[in-house]
Amino acid sequence: MTAVLPPECAALAEGLRAVRARTGLSLTGLAERTLYSKSSWERYLNGKKPVPRQAVEALCAIAGEPSARLLALWELADTEWSGRACSTRPTVHPLLPATPVLAGARGSTDPAGGARRKPRFAVGVAVIVAAILAMLPVLYHDTAHSTKTAPPILDPTPGCRGHTCEGKDPDRMSCGLPGRADTLGSEHRTVSGAYVEIRYSTVCAAAWGRVWHAKVGDAIEISARGARSRQAVIRNAADTSIYRFTSMIGAPDRTTLRLCFLPVNDNGRECILP
Repeated sequence: MTAVLPPECAALAEGLRAVRARTGLSLTGLAERTLYSKSSWERYLNGKKPVPRQAVEALCAIAGEPSARLLALWELADTEWSGRACSTRPTVHPLLPATPVLAGARGSTDPAGGARRKPRFAVGVAVIVAAILAMLPVLYHDTAHSTKTAPPILDPTPGCRGHTCEGKDPDRMSCGLPGRADTLGSEHRTVSGAYVEIRYSTVCAAAWGRVWHAKVGDAIEISARGARSRQAVIRNAADTSIYRFTSMIGAPDRTTLRLCFLPVNDNGRECILP
């Protein structure tokens, strides 16, 4: 018989699946871009295995979404996984046949005139579970079911366009959100195993470079005719497990864009075109 997930764990699994759908990545793709295997992601997304907090943060980073909402659900689920919920929860016994109690006690009465206390804890749990499940469609609605009334936090207005995007962060300007940016050409795997690609946002009319699986000290540089080049450097171990971006080139001549990978060992740069 399939085990029934606690509602907190089921809520987190559903939220993870929704964010993963927005990345457009397969389980293999997630494994390639994070420190977790394909089989681990399958278990995380289906609630079969406790999810590390770092995995939740990595998934949100790949999707380009704030992590606060998923981490709030993770905290609730972690309480269940760790057993802390059981240690703080009163024992709930099966309901027994009506037992006479002191007359005048509050609650429903039995035919003999006695009274039974209502299972207040069970009612409280039901209310909490119902609240969590009711919030999920709002916080984690899938893009396939999104409507024109989507909450502004999931659909912010781009912060710049064209030349006003020059030198600005694509994430902070909401230019790199799913559905707003595409890869020009194709992703390129470098000799050292890092991946690089040129990103372009039509809504912002701006381009930037992106790198992942790089080593500390590696860098990328994007340039275009008539524009100032922009760099991003992998500064620490945390940078190696997520995407790193250059700042943007606003209103570039797309035909002259070039992205170069600069390895830390100075073993020659590798450049790609759109």
